[in-house]
Order: sequence, then structure tokens, then C-alpha cells
Amino acid sequence: MRTRLPLIAALLVGLLLAGAGAVYGYDRSRADVIADGVRVGGIDVGGLTPAEARLKLRRAVLDPLNRPVRVRGAGRRFRLTAARARIAIDVDGSVAAALGRSREGNALGRTVRALSGGTVSADVPLDVHYSHRAIRRLVKRVGAAVDRDAVDAAVDLEHGSVAPTPSHEGRKLRARRLARELRLQLLNTGARTLVRAHTRVVKPAVTLADLEKKYPAVIVVNRSAFQLTLYKNLAPVKTYGIAVGQVGLETPAGLYNIQNKAVDPDWHVPNSAWAGDLAGTVVPGTDPSNPIKARWMGIYAGAGIHGTDADSSIGTAASHGCIRMRIPEVIELYDQVPIGAPVYIS
Repeated sequence: MRTRLPLIAALLVGLLLAGAGAVYGYDRSRADVIADGVRVGGIDVGGLTPAEARLKLRRAVLDPLNRPVRVRGAGRRFRLTAARARIAIDVDGSVAAALGRSREGNALGRTVRALSGGTVSADVPLDVHYSHRAIRRLVKRVGAAVDRDAVDAAVDLEHGSVAPTPSHEGRKLRARRLARELRLQLLNTGARTLVRAHTRVVKPAVTLADLEKKYPAVIVVNRSAFQLTLYKNLAPVKTYGIAVGQVGLETPAGLYNIQNKAVDPDWHVPNSAWAGDLAGTVVPGTDPSNPIKARWMGIYAGAGIHGTDADSSIGTAASHGCIRMRIPEVIELYDQVPIGAPVYIS
């Protein structure tokens, strides 16, 4: 019995050595094979050699990524090519990492796993590089084509135009959203989809309603036609006959505004030669000789709009610089024109 023990021990040692050698040899034979279950960027590379895995990844990933990304916005189309985007994939590094995950553990464990049909649950990231600058440039180019400034409503009272220019909404590219969608499409190995350049509405700072609120009443005086037109909310509502300043005492032209208003105003006679003995005096509003009848709307440097009982002067250049109106009409106008209302005289 004693003579058998060394023999049995030697036999066991031999078997162990043989088994270890077989395990080592088998493991060595699979040193260049990626374990089943290993994926790279979601693509199954299990059971492949590194060369086979690299070829599969290039076909499955690099070729699709080489297709251009297309963008549509404002009726125009743009595209970003893979060359301009400088798309690059570290295929070699990813495959090496996949092989490294396959070789984790010891030879016995790897052999048992392989012979028993076991797998390695691992998904190695696929390192894709691209030019962020190229994306920013494309977004900027799309923005230049898509963006449109909002147009404010306007009225050119300086030149006597009361007809308003309407406002228009503008649009602005949603640049961050476009950049995000471009990045997603650049990394998409599936079917390319057309990227839409989304925009947001830019509201004008001044609308037609704002102008109408700002100018509830505007007066336009046409001296040559002896007419005064009242505009309400920038629309003409009524035209009146008037008298204007005579030669040498012309009613001043230009853009003014109603500075003051008065009912049955006193007449502060100007210190002018034409005023004669009344120059520098004040004629009360209740005095029948006061030529400023019923209402007064001051415009500029003593000139204003007022009523007159000399109806025959309407339609002529007869005043000393003021704008005369028939008494019922000046009363009607007075109640519709606030202080500050623009007065354009041509």
C-alpha cells in the first residue's frame, strides 16, 4: 500500500499538469478571440478576431457616419459632410478594449466559460470624435438664412405722413436645438433623417395698436388747400376749412404739438406793429372785440388754432399767423384733441 501512494500521487500530479497544460493551451488559442456577449457601441463583436471586429465596426458604423447630415430651414437646404465635420472613430482602441474585457479573470475561468457556452456581458463605448466648430459654423450659416428681424410699426409724422407702416413678426433660429439635433444625427448609424431648423417668433416692439394708442389724435394742416384734417387712431375722420397767415405773417410750417388749450381765452396781444395801440395789452375773452373766439389750441410761439366770427376769411390767407376755424367747428375739434397731440403744417 505504501508503495502505491507515491505512484498515485505522481499520477495525480501528472493529470493536474496535463489538465493545466490543456487549459493553458486552449486559453492561449483563444487569446485573439473576443468573448461571446461583448459588444462595442451596441454592436455584437463576440467570437470575432480583432481584425474581423474592426472590419465589422467600420462597415456598421464608419460607413453610415460618412453620409452627410442635411438641414432644411426657411425654404433652403444645408448639409454637413463627414469630412467637414471631421468624424473619426477610434476603432482600434475600442476593439482592444473589447479584447481586454474578454481576457479579464484567469485562464481556468475563461476556459470554463468558453466550453460551457458562457458569455461576457459588456458593451464597450465606441469613441466617436467630431468637430464642434463645424457644427457651430453650420448653425451660424443656417441662422443667417433663417433669422428675420421683427419690423416695428411706424408713422412718419416728421414728413406729414399719418398712414402707418404695419409691423411684422420676425423669427429667430433655435440654435441650441439645431446644434443638439445635428450632433445626434452625426452619431446616428441608422437611417439619416432631414433635420428641420426650428425657429421662434420674434414680436415687434411697436405694433399698430401701440401707435394708435400713442396717437389718439393727429392734426394735419394743408395751408395751400386751406384745410385742416383730424385723424383719430391714425385714420382721417373729418376735414375742416380754415384761414391761415397772410403774406409776411405766415402760419409756421413743420411738426408741432398742442401745447395748451383754453375756452373763451383772453387775447394776449403781441408786441407787433400790426397790433397798433393794442400791442402788449390783454383783451378779455368776454370782450366782443377779442378776435379769438370760443376755443384756443396753442401750437408754437403764439400761433394756434382758434375760432373766428369772420367766416368770410375761411379759405384765405387772412390771419396774423394763427389758424382760424368757424366757431361750431373749432368747438367740435377742441373736445377731440388732447394736449400733446401732433400738429403737422405743410
